[in-house]
Amino acid sequence: MGVQWSIVLYATDKPIANKASQNAFARIKELNKILSDYDPESELNQLCRLSGPGKPIKVSPHLLKLLKKSQALSQETKGAFDVTIGPVVRLWRRARRQMKLPDSERFQAARSKVGSGLMKISLQNQTVELTKQDMRLDLGGIAKGYAADIALSVLKEHGITRAMVDASGDIVLGDPPPGTCGWKIGISSSDAPNAKIDRYLRLHNMAVATSGDALQHVVINAKRYSHIVDPHTGLGLTDQSRVTVIASDGVTADSLASAVSVLGPAEGIKLIDKKPGTACLILRHEAGQLRSYESNCFSCYELEQN
Repeated sequence: MGVQWSIVLYATDKPIANKASQNAFARIKELNKILSDYDPESELNQLCRLSGPGKPIKVSPHLLKLLKKSQALSQETKGAFDVTIGPVVRLWRRARRQMKLPDSERFQAARSKVGSGLMKISLQNQTVELTKQDMRLDLGGIAKGYAADIALSVLKEHGITRAMVDASGDIVLGDPPPGTCGWKIGISSSDAPNAKIDRYLRLHNMAVATSGDALQHVVINAKRYSHIVDPHTGLGLTDQSRVTVIASDGVTADSLASAVSVLGPAEGIKLIDKKPGTACLILRHEAGQLRSYESNCFSCYELEQN
């Protein structure tokens, strides 16, 4: 899925710990073969190649479940989260490499293939139909959290409950480490690369995900564009923000971090505050200054500093 993965776990038996972690990493690789848009032979990319108007394709339970969940979030956020954004994302990846804006004609053609309503899902038949030719799906805003949830469940199947699965910032947590009341997760009050960690969360049996453009953006004609694309406009975000979301599981934290990035502080926090057990922190550049926005419950998860 284009990122580094790590697992931290506590166990009393080394062979069991080794077997559990090996099986968890193996499951992540299996899910990568299903959900990755980087792998040309993944099930996701095969679906994009094979499906089209009037061509529903039977898919695996993992892909079906995640596409259905993605479509539901798209409806809830009025399109701020949309996995059909793939054609536009591809143009922006090229734009970042070439340091120039996408060609106007190609851009409009790509935008015409975006919209969660263009993806027909049949749970009964276990099929997905992409109703426009050459649609492309991108699960980059949800797949890592989903795979991390599955990896933690694999560890639990081996009797290991004290564990952390980290997909380069999408973190899923099990029971606390021995002698503690939770995992200590560091965050920063700054969004600068390699910024000092000055705030800490204390979490267990939850997940936390961060979405931002500190390391992935491009400056074209003196304007900064994020790798996070707004499905409404097809443009990379220009507000330079970082969003950290706490939720009950990885798939929720990962996808909400992406959605809130697009929604912005007012609508994003309104969405988060409607969901029990969910909280967020937004750092956003406004008028040359870094401003912080927090949902109602974010401070509940913070560790007080001495």
